[in-house]
Amino acid sequence: WPYCRKRCSYCNFNTYVVPAVDEAAVRACLVREAHTLLRLSQVHSITSVFFGGGTPSLASPRTVAAVLEAVAGAAHLPTSAEVTLEANPSSTDTSRLAGFRAAGVNRLSIGVQSLDDAELRLLGREHTAEEARKAVEAARGLFPGRTSIDLLFGLPGQSRDAWAEGLEVALRLCDDHISLYQLTLERGTALAAQVRGGTLSLPPQDLLADMYQTARTVLVAAGFRHYEVSNFARKGALSSHNLSYWRADQYIGVGPGAHGRFVPRGEGGCSREARVQTLEPVTWMREVQSQGHGTRSRVVLSPLEQLEELLTLGLRTDEGVTHERWGLFFPQLSLQMVFGVPGEAQELQEQGWLLLDGSGLRCTWAGLAVLDSLLPDLLCQLQR
Repeated sequence: WPYCRKRCSYCNFNTYVVPAVDEAAVRACLVREAHTLLRLSQVHSITSVFFGGGTPSLASPRTVAAVLEAVAGAAHLPTSAEVTLEANPSSTDTSRLAGFRAAGVNRLSIGVQSLDDAELRLLGREHTAEEARKAVEAARGLFPGRTSIDLLFGLPGQSRDAWAEGLEVALRLCDDHISLYQLTLERGTALAAQVRGGTLSLPPQDLLADMYQTARTVLVAAGFRHYEVSNFARKGALSSHNLSYWRADQYIGVGPGAHGRFVPRGEGGCSREARVQTLEPVTWMREVQSQGHGTRSRVVLSPLEQLEELLTLGLRTDEGVTHERWGLFFPQLSLQMVFGVPGEAQELQEQGWLLLDGSGLRCTWAGLAVLDSLLPDLLCQLQR
């Protein structure tokens, strides 16, 4: 769902602020594209559905229900499947959330971002801290144990103490899943222009690292498992949909700008493809209406490209890349044969960043925090 009521100062996602949305037309196109791509993939069963955006909570529950009906009509959608909806606090009143639950949503991901009004204004959010609290409380009443919140850190002018204090406030409010994202300046955004112009400045790298380590320590002490670089869960409330990405499972992207990775068996394909749907909503709708889908680009991924994705994404998780999962992609050459020989990976193990054992290849607690700096060496070794 690519539409928002307002563009946030840090956002460079494929989002659109328009005077009015023809929801019936968008709904019909989402349904048709979902059906087309599911038939093309010939998958038999769906493990999860994720409504992202934009602001999917601006869509009506009727649209969500129609998409889920299309999915269930083209493949098996078990009652145990995780169905997540991203929501903004400003579009999550209790009756609306109840409508989404009735439509089939069973997990909510709320873009809180901050529980400080000054920080929210800086980020260009349209909700207040109080509205965020009310939204999370309402969501937890309807989706107990399955309500996630997003928080941003590393904001201009933010101190370590302010971040730690905000984290404690969030812990008193949150359910069993938290996603923490370091603010990144994206070209073309209002916030990037302010920093470039000198009116705002970001915290230094050492402070950002300190903020991240503080969050990890605080959340783990509160019973959360740090199961992915930016994600924390307790009581087993891991996001199965996001785990599918990190484990390099197949997934289908539906809607403007959506990405997918799947084998198009319906047209005789036998190799995994990377697909991107047309970005602009009106153009995308025109393409869906004329050909059943709005796929703008499709690239067959080589075995090496698939292994690079598996490594890059898998090492983001605390389980890493298991021997079993590696074998699904490249049974001819084991993890041990690639990374257990003298080279970069062995040096990273000796330095305490990486582990290779009977479970597979994974980062240590210290390594997970600096993963981006480890990957180039590992990719070099893989390419050799």
